[in-house]
Amino acid sequence: MFLRADRLFEQRTIDDLSKRSAVGVEHDGAAVAAHVPAALAADTLAWLEGRRASAPDAVEVLGVEALSPAFNEALHKAEPVRLLPVQAGNRAALERYLFDGSYKGVTDIVTKWVWPAPARAVVRLCTHLGITPNAVTTASVLLVIAATWLFWHGHFGFGLVLAWLMTFFDTVDGKLARVTVQSTQFGHFLDKITDLVHPPIWYIAWGYGLEAHGGPRGDALWNTYAIILAGYIGGRLIEGGFTLFLGNFAIYTWRPIDAWVRLIIARRNPNLVLLTIALAFGEPLAGLYAVAAWTVLSTAYLAVLLAQGLIHRLTSGPLQSWLQSVTEDDERLSVRVFARRDLPDELRWTR
Repeated sequence: MFLRADRLFEQRTIDDLSKRSAVGVEHDGAAVAAHVPAALAADTLAWLEGRRASAPDAVEVLGVEALSPAFNEALHKAEPVRLLPVQAGNRAALERYLFDGSYKGVTDIVTKWVWPAPARAVVRLCTHLGITPNAVTTASVLLVIAATWLFWHGHFGFGLVLAWLMTFFDTVDGKLARVTVQSTQFGHFLDKITDLVHPPIWYIAWGYGLEAHGGPRGDALWNTYAIILAGYIGGRLIEGGFTLFLGNFAIYTWRPIDAWVRLIIARRNPNLVLLTIALAFGEPLAGLYAVAAWTVLSTAYLAVLLAQGLIHRLTSGPLQSWLQSVTEDDERLSVRVFARRDLPDELRWTR
C-alpha cells in the first residue's frame, strides 16, 4: 500500500483501499494512493512519483469518491470523502477537521455537543504521550466497576462523577483510534461489550444503594428493576432486529425525525442526565423512577418504528437511510446538524 504523505487520509479511505486489490487512487489530477500485489509495486510507485505516465495496465484507477461512498454507516452520517492538503500553515485546522470527522453524526445530546471540545484536547494529549485507545478503553472498564461499587453503597454523587468520566473516556477511545488509525478487534470488542452490559447494572446498583441506606424496599424496586431491564433489552433487540432484517443500517438513521429522537432516547447518557438532575434535587429515587419511565417510552417508540419499517418493507420495498440521499446543496436543518460539515477555507485547495 502506498499513500502520499502530503495528503490527509481518513481511516475509511485507508480501510476501503485495503479491501481492494490492484487499485490506484487519483485526486485533483494527481496519483495519491495505491494497493497492489508486490509484483506491481515498482511500476506503481513510479506512477505515484511521476516517473511513469500512467498506472500499470493491471491496476484499476479510481477517484477517491468512487472508492468510499459519502454515506458512512459506521459513523451514522453522510459526508463526501476529502483528501486534504498537508501544508505548513494548516496543521491546527487539519487536526480539528480530522477529529470532527471521527465523530458520529447521529448520537446523543451529550456526546454530540458537550464532549467534543474537551475530548479533542484529551485526544491530542493522548496522541502526544503515546497513550493507546485500548489503554483508554481499559480505564473506562475500571471506571464502570468503580462507579458500580459507589452506587451500590449509596455514594451517588461520587459515583456519578466517575460515571460521567467513564462516558467521556468512552468518547475519547473511539476518536483516538480513528484519528491515529489504531483500531483493533480486541479494543472494538471490549468497548462494545462494556457499552452493552453496564448501563442496566448501574441502574440496579443505584436502586440497591437506595435500599441499603434506608430507602424503599421490596416489590416497588424489584418491579422498577424489571421494567428497566425489560425495556433496555427490548430496545436493544429492536435496534438489532431492524438493522439485521430491515434496513442494514442503524434504526436511528432511517428518517430525520429518528435522528432527532436519538439525541434524547433512553440510552446511558440521557439517563445519567436524569439521575444527575434528580440527585441535585435530593431525590435519587425519583431519578431511578424517571429512568424506568423514560426507558418504557423509548422502547415503545422503537417498537412503533420497527412496525413502520416492517410495513414499509412489505408494501414499498427495501428501506433506505435518509443519509444516503443527502446532496452537497441540501440545506435542511437535519442535514446541517447530523450529516455534513462545511470545509474550512484554510483547508480548501489553492491552485
